[in-house]
Amino acid sequence: MQASQGSSQGRNVGLGLALASAFSFGGSGVAAKPLIEAGLDPLHVVWLRVTGAALVMLPVAWRHRRLLVRRPALLAGFGLLAVAGVQACYFAAISRIPVGVALLVEYLAPALVLGWVRFVQRRPVTRAAAIGVVLAVGGLASVVEIWSGLSFDALGLVLALGAACCQVGYFVLSDQGGDADDAPDPLGVIAYGLLIGSVLLTLVARPWGMDWSVLGGSADMNGSDVPAALLLGWIVLVATVIAYVTGVISVRKLSPQVAGVVACLEAVIATVLAWVLLGEHLSVPQIAGGAVVLVGAFIAQSSAPKEASGPVVAGGDGHPLSVQESSVHEAHAQEPPARKTNAPEGELSAGRTAT
Repeated sequence: MQASQGSSQGRNVGLGLALASAFSFGGSGVAAKPLIEAGLDPLHVVWLRVTGAALVMLPVAWRHRRLLVRRPALLAGFGLLAVAGVQACYFAAISRIPVGVALLVEYLAPALVLGWVRFVQRRPVTRAAAIGVVLAVGGLASVVEIWSGLSFDALGLVLALGAACCQVGYFVLSDQGGDADDAPDPLGVIAYGLLIGSVLLTLVARPWGMDWSVLGGSADMNGSDVPAALLLGWIVLVATVIAYVTGVISVRKLSPQVAGVVACLEAVIATVLAWVLLGEHLSVPQIAGGAVVLVGAFIAQSSAPKEASGPVVAGGDGHPLSVQESSVHEAHAQEPPARKTNAPEGELSAGRTAT
C-alpha cells in the first residue's frame, strides 16, 4: 500500500516537473523576441542564453569531467546541433515570423526522424506512424496558410525548418550507442553541450561587437516596457537551466510516453504566451492546423517500432539529449511487462531535453 502511494506521488511530482519544463521552454521565444526587436542580433541573444546557462552549469560539468574523454563525439554533437544549431535557427526564425508558427514548424522533427528511419536506414515504420507524418505535414500547411502563397516570411520558415533538421541530426547521433552500459548522465551531457555550444557561438556571433547598452535599458512587450536584464535572466535561468533540469528529472519519474504527451504542450504554451504577451494572434485555420501538427507529431513519435536503443528527449525550442539507460529502465519498471516492448523509436519527450 505504501509502495503504491509512493509510486503515485512520484508520478504526480514527475507530471508537475514535466509541466514546469514545458512552460519554461515555451516561454523562451516570448522573452527573446522583445530583446531582438530592441536591437540585439538573434545570434547575440542565443550566445547570451547559452553562455549564461553554461556558467550556471559549470559545477555539473566539473562533476562529469570524465565525459570529455569517454564521449567527446556525443558532447560535440549536442553542442553543435542541439544547442548552437537549434537555438540559433529558432531565434533567427522568431525574429521574422510569429513564435507559435516557428515552434510548430519545429515540431516537424518527429516526422523527419521517421523519414530518416524509413528512407535512409531503410527500416520499416508502422502505418500509424506514417499517418502521423501525413497529419503533421497537412497541419503545417494550414499553419503557414499555404493557400495564400505562404503568408509568412519565407526565410523565417526556412530557419524554423532548419531548427527541426538540427533536432533530427542530434536524434540520429544520440541513437548511436545510447544503449551502452556506460550511458552518460544527461545532466553532464547538457552541461558540456552548453559549454561547447557557447564556444562555437562565440566564434560565430562575435559578442564583442554586440550593443551591450540594450541590456541596460528596457524592451517593448506589446506596449509595455520590461527591463531587458529581466528578460535575459528569464531566458538563462528559467527557459534554459530550470527547463533542462526539471525536464530530465521528470523523464526519470514518468514513462517516456507520458512525458511525450506533456512535451506537446510546449507549443501550445508558447502560442498562448505569444498571443497574450506579444499580441501575435493566429487565425482559426492556423490554430486548427497547429492542433493537427501536434496530434501528428505525437502519433509519429509514439508509433514507430523501437530497436534496442536509448530514447531521446526533445526539449522545447528544440533541445534534445540522451537519457541515461538506467533511468529509462527505472521509469519502465513501474509499467506492465506488455508495455515494455512497445517503446517508440527515436522517442521525443518532455524533458524535454534540446537546444
